[in-house]
Amino acid sequence: MFDVKEVFTSEDPAVMRLTGEVFDQCILGKLFPAEPPMRHNWISPGGHYRGQWIWDTMFVVDLLSILPGYEQIIRDVFQNYWDFQERWNRAKPDYAHDMIACMVEPGNNDWIHYPAYSQIPILAWGVERVYRRTGDRELVRQCLDPLERFHEWYWRERDVTEIGLIAVGSYSEVIQQARYETFDNECNLDDLKLTRHPRRQGATEGCWYGDICAAGNTSYLIQGERSLQRLADLMGDRSMALRRQARIDKAVAAMRAYMWDQEAGTFLSINRDTLGKIPVATIGGWIPLAAGVPTADMARRMSEALRTPGWQTPLPVPTVHRMDPRFESSAFWRGDTWPATNYQIASGLAAYGDPVLAAEIADKTVENAIRNGISERYDSITGRAEGVPFLGMTCTVLTLMLDGLCEKYPLSLRAGDSRRSQA
Repeated sequence: MFDVKEVFTSEDPAVMRLTGEVFDQCILGKLFPAEPPMRHNWISPGGHYRGQWIWDTMFVVDLLSILPGYEQIIRDVFQNYWDFQERWNRAKPDYAHDMIACMVEPGNNDWIHYPAYSQIPILAWGVERVYRRTGDRELVRQCLDPLERFHEWYWRERDVTEIGLIAVGSYSEVIQQARYETFDNECNLDDLKLTRHPRRQGATEGCWYGDICAAGNTSYLIQGERSLQRLADLMGDRSMALRRQARIDKAVAAMRAYMWDQEAGTFLSINRDTLGKIPVATIGGWIPLAAGVPTADMARRMSEALRTPGWQTPLPVPTVHRMDPRFESSAFWRGDTWPATNYQIASGLAAYGDPVLAAEIADKTVENAIRNGISERYDSITGRAEGVPFLGMTCTVLTLMLDGLCEKYPLSLRAGDSRRSQA
């Protein structure tokens, strides 16, 4: 078992127990040796999810990078994405080049057809988090070019109207698989339709493009672009940094112009073709805080809205507004609560100058994990554990503490090891 006392310190025994369980079960317990088509070490989310996902994995490598001696394993994990990208490019036409699938599955011989969709684009954020903990420039060199190509695929194939807002989609023409690119069952995607490309009308093309631009995924791509820009500057690639800045500026302006809703106090997803707002406030509307999208005034309004009963369930933050008729406190992305999204919301609140609300969300999230165990998600009313026990990305209950977002639950790295400095 991982000896938590060698790396971390806290005066709270419950926090130390939680930290040990997270590292044993959610991080170290999710590492696997190479298995075709993956030629390198890989990370699994856990439970019935067998494969290396995109967004789950980034939260795991962030914390894994605290431990010495895992540099090569982390490089391996990222190389699995770039290997997939190369395989995909050899098999697909130009417009589809540089996609990275939602997950890379061991033993999947039909990867050309499934999964034919991507996932929340936070790979660049993950690389930057690891670099800030380890200073591993070799990792950055390995990842910089394929990351930019992945981002350009996202803009080309998910911003098909070129206004700077990201929709979902799938080359399979299966609507639910398009929803898998974001928070799977978000209520604002209930009326999603897949269409042909609005301009590119090749004879072999299908209905692959979603007609809803998602506030969550657009924010994640902006967040990833900010990380990629900083990584490019780090490596002296000023031209890449400028290309990324242009993308950031356009997308931030578009989100503020089309997705912001003053009355709801959050960002709403919109119809791709009409630019009309979808009047359903969901968890994706809070991710702009983590991406630095709101103005200061917008962020203050978001803090106000998050303090209202619609979002202040006993275990905040629910994945849809409590007054929505589809709200169910234990339902998958339709009223439940996830530690990973709470981590991002709390991070954004603190960055915008509201550490009090950030700490309230963070403390309740950690307290509930101590009381009810480590799990994929939780009932937002009762706090009951739901979904997969010890899902990898629930490691974010530790990240909340390590990033200084909690008030009641302190956890820190032992002094004297500079490579483990807070990301």
